[in-house]
Amino acid sequence: MTENKTYHKVLTIAGSDTCGGAGVQADIKTFSALGCYGMSVITALTAQNTKEVSGIHAVPPSFVELQIEAIFRDMGSDSVKIGMLYSKELIKAVAKQLKKHSAGNIVLDPVMIAQSGNKLMEHDALETLKKHLIPVSTVITPNIPEAQALLGRKIEGLEDMKKAAKELAIYGSKSILIKGGHLKDIDSTDILYIRKDDH
Repeated sequence: MTENKTYHKVLTIAGSDTCGGAGVQADIKTFSALGCYGMSVITALTAQNTKEVSGIHAVPPSFVELQIEAIFRDMGSDSVKIGMLYSKELIKAVAKQLKKHSAGNIVLDPVMIAQSGNKLMEHDALETLKKHLIPVSTVITPNIPEAQALLGRKIEGLEDMKKAAKELAIYGSKSILIKGGHLKDIDSTDILYIRKDDH
């Protein structure tokens, strides 16, 4: 007699990457590799490869909400990972649904720029992200350029990364993980700041 296996259910809310190196496609592969059951809500379709993003088609916020409703009305989710949210309307729609369904264990990767340098978030969406989505997130995971955009200042060196992580916590996330791969002249070091541990 075989036992039923229990999987952790993980939902990715992100854009689609045609070449599979990022976005929903990469998230689903990662979830599977970690033994989780992956589910997805598509926020944008992109036409991209490893060199460029040649087009972005944002999914209407109402349909993004419909996708999230479909998941939480049936299967629910143990964790949520958020990636590309192209507009302030999409950010508000996602935040609204996560609050409505009391979603927990929310990881926000504030995707703003593709590796090719193309913008993946409208300029006026940044403040909406800070006001509506960061406060409901368990952890946010910006890289150096994304952390700089959120703070409106440069980050230079490891000590400044630590300071920046603490500054980002004022927007309400429980934890901040700044990825240090973009820092020059030092090894790639990530900084994790956990607000409740800061006495």
